Amino acid sequence: MESPVCNIPNIKKPPDYKLAGKHSTDHQTIIDVNGVMVGGEELIVMAGPCAVENKEQLLATAKLVGKYGAKILRGGAFKPRSSPYRFQGLEEDGLELLQLARLETGLPIVTEVMDTRHVELVGEYADILQVGSRNMANFPLLKEVGLSKKPIFLKRGMNATIEEFLMAAEYILSQGNERVILCERGIRTFETAYRNTLDLNAIPMLKSLTHLPVIVDPSHGTGHRWMVGPMAKAAIAAGADGLQMEVHYKPEVALCDGEQSLYPEDFKRLMEELKVLAAAVGRKIRSRVKALKL
Repeated sequence: MESPVCNIPNIKKPPDYKLAGKHSTDHQTIIDVNGVMVGGEELIVMAGPCAVENKEQLLATAKLVGKYGAKILRGGAFKPRSSPYRFQGLEEDGLELLQLARLETGLPIVTEVMDTRHVELVGEYADILQVGSRNMANFPLLKEVGLSKKPIFLKRGMNATIEEFLMAAEYILSQGNERVILCERGIRTFETAYRNTLDLNAIPMLKSLTHLPVIVDPSHGTGHRWMVGPMAKAAIAAGADGLQMEVHYKPEVALCDGEQSLYPEDFKRLMEELKVLAAAVGRKIRSRVKALKL
């Protein structure tokens, strides 16, 4: 007689993530972001610069990524940096530029909030509030964004286990905000050849454990521009609901993360390749219905 097989041996049962767990609902959560459906049949691509630097940079990049198929614009107004001497973002001026980019392109905005004191401010401008890797275990911030009505884009901590990641989502959900999007962005390991180790195992594991949408960030997951495409394709093949990628109209002069930011022509080519792959796994990447002005 064969021994019973435990599909998820290292996750304790019953799990403490009562709201994030797949057992808590009979359907997959789909989050409506101004008409963009995250978690449905369509694969959603969020793209844009790491940081908002100036009007020219943001608008040029936003129009290009929108033209080539991104459905959500990413860009940091508040930037957590390892060094206090590096560019920290334009803060509210950056939020105003993101708002302008939304008016120009029609793309919803995702941007990071780093402090409980800024949740209301960022929420006035952004369509999605991002909680970055460094703040995944910032429990007061998780509670505060949980009180927001905005969708929350939660990035996995660089040293977090899957269970810790889901418990962070639980903090948000427990405050009444059911609109949580999970993002695998790589974890810190002993390997130094690339910025992080993109944990593609996390995709099918999360899809088996939770009803929440799962997005993958191959830019931070690798730290190398030339690796973004292969890992983006691998993420889609593994079952991700979409991607977040860094694109800059001139990566060589970017104030942060230029080495992992795609050139517009690279992003265009990758989006065409992803459309073919999406069809092969029963998903879609749709082109913009309305062409953007350039």
